[in-house]
Amino acid sequence: MKILLAVDGSPCSDMAICEVARLCLPAGTVVLVVSVDAPADPSLLKGVTTAYDDLVKQQRAEVSRRLNVAVSTLQRQAPELTVLPKLLEGNPKDALVSEAERWGADLIVVGSHGYGPIRRFFLGSVSLFVAHNAPCSVLIARCQPTNCPTPAGATSTA
Repeated sequence: MKILLAVDGSPCSDMAICEVARLCLPAGTVVLVVSVDAPADPSLLKGVTTAYDDLVKQQRAEVSRRLNVAVSTLQRQAPELTVLPKLLEGNPKDALVSEAERWGADLIVVGSHGYGPIRRFFLGSVSLFVAHNAPCSVLIARCQPTNCPTPAGATSTA
């Protein structure tokens, strides 16, 4: 079985990691843990290329760090799984669906921030988009931030 696990460092993303670790999965299951580096808008820093380059470098380092924390947490919680990391670039909604199609995922697991309708309207919903557009089944892990675990090496955003 091939599971694509999307992580972003949020408490509900941490819950998605725990959900995958708790699943009863067949031998040989591979989990591709992905994090999406959404590029910063260069027009925000017109004429300040050094600051923009520094911002991009910082953002990429943070995304990579969160990805590594997620991978090591899942490996610790479910050592029987084969866990692979992958850093994607682009719009998270599109990148997750495209990677699931390209890789041939059997299941996508994402966390849901649980925003209300107004915040969801302005921010969009990655989990909703993935659920409607995925080429396979989708598991959406929901939680309240106070009930979510914090992986070792991560800082809680709750």
